[in-house]
Amino acid sequence: MPEVMFNGPEGRIEGRYQPGKEPNAPIAILLHPHPEFGGTMNNQIIYHLYYMFVKRGFAVLRFNSRGVGRSQGMFDHGIGELSDAAAALDWLQTLNKDSKACWIAGFSFGTWIGMQLLMRRPEVEGFISIAPQENLYDFSFLAPCPSSGLIIHGENDTVAPPESVQRLVDKLHTQKGITIEQQTVEGANHFFEGQVEDLIERCGEYLDRRRADIASGGGR
Repeated sequence: MPEVMFNGPEGRIEGRYQPGKEPNAPIAILLHPHPEFGGTMNNQIIYHLYYMFVKRGFAVLRFNSRGVGRSQGMFDHGIGELSDAAAALDWLQTLNKDSKACWIAGFSFGTWIGMQLLMRRPEVEGFISIAPQENLYDFSFLAPCPSSGLIIHGENDTVAPPESVQRLVDKLHTQKGITIEQQTVEGANHFFEGQVEDLIERCGEYLDRRRADIASGGGR
């Protein structure tokens, strides 16, 4: 799990990068929760997602957005963080020029950043959004959502309440050509305390199923 530093819009960005098993390995970028509430690339959900992708041969990057850890700059309420994510994906793609597939995964605040990045990158094959906060952030930019993906959340989440997640899912379901899969983890709160293993297993199962479908000629 090599430590890496690369250039971002506000200076140095700190990350952890695992090369893929093959030169043309798919790539994945992971986006952490809100920095002002303790969100870093070492968040346990982001950490376990990282290894979920590594196990499947992906080239994977998780990183600290500006002002977090050793990343330079200051928190910018999502605007700068999106620029950081774009720079991180550029860096990852530069190292993996032969890769034909890209995935984005985020948790909480990271889903908002990740899905904005998704809109700007048509090459993204799929996404995993964990506990998106539709109640706090504007997701109206998803018009239309360019890729299929998984939205997964906790039944007892009070930070991203199930009814707000449902509003987002319902909106995306109306779009043609994409498939949004929704999963609810029974009894789970926003941080999936005591249920992270179940969460990661579900994400891995979804990723395996989507990748198999795409390999067999299924749609995005």
